[in-house]
Amino acid sequence: MDKNRTEGTKHEVKGAVKEAVGKVTGNKTKEVAGNVEKNAGKAQKEVGKAADAARDAAKK
Repeated sequence: MDKNRTEGTKHEVKGAVKEAVGKVTGNKTKEVAGNVEKNAGKAQKEVGKAADAARDAAKK
């Protein structure tokens, strides 16, 4: 499994937590920062999936 998949998932979860804390506390800055980190984590996870797919295709 590509490292980007695990790191992306970590950032996605961390961003979701930040976003939730921002919503609960009314801190728009933290909420937006969490949303950005969550979406960046999703993108990084997709890069990892693509790398895994490319590696699997190269093995065949």
